[in-house]
Amino acid sequence: MPRSLVGGDLAGPDMAQPYMKKDDDDEEVEYSPFFGIEKGAVLQEARAFHDPQLDVRRCSQVITKLLYLLNQGETFTKVEATEVFFAVTKLFQSSDAGLRRLVYLMIKEVSTSSDEVIIVTSSLMKDMNSKTDMYRANAIRVLCRIIDGTLLTQIERYLKQAIVDKNPVVASAALVSGIHLAQANPEIVKRWSNEVQEAVQSRAPLVQFHGLALLHQIRQNDRLAVSKLVSSLTRGSVRSPLAQCLLIRYTSQVMRESSMNTQTGDRPFFDFLESSLRHKSEMVILEAARKITEMDVTSRELAPAITVLQLFLSSSKPVLRFAAVRTLNKVAMTRPLAVTNCNVDLESLMSDTNRSIATLAITTLLKTGNESSVDRLMKQITNFMSDIADEFKIVVVEAIRSLCLKFPLKYRSMLNFLSNSLREEGGFEYKKAIVDSIITLISEIPDAKEIGLLHLCEFIEDCEFTYLSSQILHFLGNEGPRTSDPSRYIRYIHNRVILENATVRASAVSTLAKFGALVDTLKPRIFVLLRRCLFDTEDEVRDRATLYLQTLGGEVAIGNNEKDVKDFLFGSLDVPLANLEASLRTYEPSEEPFDISLVSREVRSLPLQEKKAPGKKAPATAAAPAPVSAVDAYQKMLSSIPEFAGFGRLFKSSEPVELTEAETEYAVNVVKHIYDSYVVLQYNCTNTIEEQLLEDVTVCVDASDAEEFSEICSKPLASLPYSSTGQIFVAFEKPERVPAVGKFLNLLKFTVKEVDTSTGEADEDGVEDEYQLEEFEVVAADYMLRVPVSNFRNAWENMDPESERVDEYGLGVRESLAEAVSAVINILGMQPWHRGCTKKCKITLLPAFWRVYR
Repeated sequence: MPRSLVGGDLAGPDMAQPYMKKDDDDEEVEYSPFFGIEKGAVLQEARAFHDPQLDVRRCSQVITKLLYLLNQGETFTKVEATEVFFAVTKLFQSSDAGLRRLVYLMIKEVSTSSDEVIIVTSSLMKDMNSKTDMYRANAIRVLCRIIDGTLLTQIERYLKQAIVDKNPVVASAALVSGIHLAQANPEIVKRWSNEVQEAVQSRAPLVQFHGLALLHQIRQNDRLAVSKLVSSLTRGSVRSPLAQCLLIRYTSQVMRESSMNTQTGDRPFFDFLESSLRHKSEMVILEAARKITEMDVTSRELAPAITVLQLFLSSSKPVLRFAAVRTLNKVAMTRPLAVTNCNVDLESLMSDTNRSIATLAITTLLKTGNESSVDRLMKQITNFMSDIADEFKIVVVEAIRSLCLKFPLKYRSMLNFLSNSLREEGGFEYKKAIVDSIITLISEIPDAKEIGLLHLCEFIEDCEFTYLSSQILHFLGNEGPRTSDPSRYIRYIHNRVILENATVRASAVSTLAKFGALVDTLKPRIFVLLRRCLFDTEDEVRDRATLYLQTLGGEVAIGNNEKDVKDFLFGSLDVPLANLEASLRTYEPSEEPFDISLVSREVRSLPLQEKKAPGKKAPATAAAPAPVSAVDAYQKMLSSIPEFAGFGRLFKSSEPVELTEAETEYAVNVVKHIYDSYVVLQYNCTNTIEEQLLEDVTVCVDASDAEEFSEICSKPLASLPYSSTGQIFVAFEKPERVPAVGKFLNLLKFTVKEVDTSTGEADEDGVEDEYQLEEFEVVAADYMLRVPVSNFRNAWENMDPESERVDEYGLGVRESLAEAVSAVINILGMQPWHRGCTKKCKITLLPAFWRVYR
C-alpha cells in the first residue's frame, strides 16, 4: 500500500490521535492515523461511496480504514460485508489509479459469494483488457482470487494470453494467479503448459521465477516429468537468481526421490549443485551450499560448500553471516569434524552485535570444539550469557550439556557454569533447562553425581518455582541415598519441610522416607524428622508422614520383605494417570475392591469417542469427560459382541492398517486386537460408490502362512450403504500367552445391489462380487505395549539379566540416523530412551518402557 495512504495525505485531523508520548514535550508526540477508529463509524463513512460526485480523497481514506480493520482481525457480518462490497463496486466509475488499486484490494477481502462475484466480474474483465498495464495485472489477480471453476473457463483464454504478455508485471500476475488456481482447479491449469514453458524462457527474472514454480506445480505428481524438467534446465537456461534457487531445490528433491547418490548414481545433478557454488548471486550460493550439506555426501564433496559458508562468516552483511552460521550449526550436529576449520571465524562472531548470530556461533563451537578448548570456551560464554534473552540461553545450555556428554572429564567446569547460571536472573523455562541438563549429566556421568547433587541442593534453597523444587527433591530421593555421604543432603531436605509451600513440603517428606529406606544409619534421624511433620497444617503432608512412618516402622504390611518396601517407595506407577482417573470414574462401589491391574497401561488415545457437534458447548456445571484409552474403548465395544464376550481382558489394539489404496471403490483397513489366547481382526469397510448398496459383506481370511492361528468364528456385515462405514470381525485362536506371528491374505466378498440415486431405493436382486484386499501380518511389535516409567534408572537396574536378547535386522539403505531409528522402532515396537547426546552414536531400545506380552 502506498505510504501516502497510511501516514501521509490520508492522515487528516479526524484520524490522527496520539497513541504514544516520548516525554512531556508536546512536540515529540507520535501519531497513528488509525488510533481509536470503530467499525460502526467507518461503515457509516462508507456511504460516501454512493455520492454522485465521488470525493477520491475521502473514499481512499474510508477504504484504508476498512482494510486496517480487516487486517486487525475485525469481522464483518454477512449483511455488512455485502453492503460494503456493493458500495465499493460503484467506485469503478472513478478513473483515479490510486483509488482503483484500493478497490481491487477491498474486493478481494470482502467478496463472499458467487452472486456478488458475478456483479463485479464484468468490470474486472474490462480492466483485464485495458490498455493500462497496472489495471490489467491487478484485475487478473483479483479475478483469480474470487472466481470459481465455472467462471474460470470463461476467462481462461485471457489468462493464457497474459502469461506470454510482453509486460513482465502482467505475465507475473497471471503466473502467480495460476499457482493459486492450481490448488482448486488443477485440470484447467494443466492446459496452460505450453504458455508456462514459454514463460520459463523469459528474460524477466520474476516471470522466469513464477513460471518455473507453476510448471513444477503442474508436473509435481509425475516424477519422470519433473526429472526431465530439472535435467533440461540445469544445462544453463535459467538466468533469474530466484528461479535458480527454485531449480536447486527441485534438483535435490529429484535426487532424493530417485535415491541417487554421488557414489553410485549419475553425476550431472550433483555437478549442477556444485557449479552453483560459483554463481554470482549470493542467494544462489547459499541455497546450493545448504542443499549439499543436507545430502549424504563424502567429506571431499562437502568441502566446497563448507568453504563457501566460511567465506560468508566474514561478510559485512548480517543476513549472510546469519545464513552461513545457521547452516554450519546444522552440519555440526551430524558432521562436526567438517566444520572444525571454521572455528577461528566462528570465534570472531561470538562478539557479533546480532545476538542470534552470536548464539549460533557459540553453539556451533560447542559442537565442534575439542577437549582442550572447553575451558576457554566456557570463559567466553560466561561473559556472553548476560547479554542474551532466555530463549538463546536455553540453546546455549543444551549445547553445553551435549559438549559435556562428549567430553565427560570436563564435567566440573560445566557443572560450575550451570550452577552459576541457576543463580542468575531468568524465567522458568531457562531454569528448567539448566536443572534438566544437570540431572542428565548426573545420570550419564557417575563421577558428576555428588557435585551435581550439591549444586541442585544449593539451588532449591532459593528456588522460586514449585515444580523445579519438587523435581529436584524427587531426583535427590532416588540418587542421594546411593552417594558416599547421604547425610549431607538431609539438611537441605529438612529446610524444605520447614520453609516451603505445601506441595514442596509433601515432596520433601517423600524424599526423607526414601533416605530412611535405603540408609540404615539415617533411619533414626529420619524418624524424628517425619514425626515433626505429623503436626503440619496441610493434610497431604501429615498423611504422607503417617504412611511413611508406619511403612518404615513395619506397622503397615507392604509386601513380604524389605525389597517390597523399597519397591513401594521407589517403584514407578506404570499406569497412566489419565487412564487411572477414567477407571476410577467408571468404578461402581461394591463388595469387590477396585483392581488397579485392570487399568489400561496404554498411553495413546483412540478417536472412538463421539464427536461434539459444532457450535455446541458443554454446560458450565458439567464436569469434563474423562479421557478414554484405546484399549478401554475397544474393550467396551468387543465385550458387547456375544461371540467375543468370553475372550477375557483385551491386551492391546493396533493402529489401523490400510488394505486398499486411496480413492478406490471400497476403503478397508484392519485393526488387530490381541488377547491372551485369541486375536480378533476388525475390518473397517467404507462404500464409496453412490450407485451401489452392499449386503452380506464378509472377509475370507487365508491364514495358511500363520500356522499357529486357527479361525474360530466371524461376524459379517449385513448391509453397507454409500458413504457409511461398517465393521466385519474374524476371530482366531492361538497358543495362550505366546506372541505368535504370521501373514494373512484377505478377500472381500459381498452382494451388490444397484441404487437409484434420485429415490435412494435399491434393486431387489443383487449380484455376488468380490474384491481383493492387501495382505498384512501379525508381528512381534503387536505384542509390545507402551507403559510409562517415571524412574528409568531404577527400572533398568532391576531388570532380569535373562531378559536381554541380541538379534540382527536388515534395515536397508536409510538417508539419515532419524530414519534408521524410526525403522527400528517400527520393527520392534519399542521406544528409544535418550537424554541428550551420548559419546557414541548408539540407540538403546528399552523393554523397561513396555509391558511385554508373555
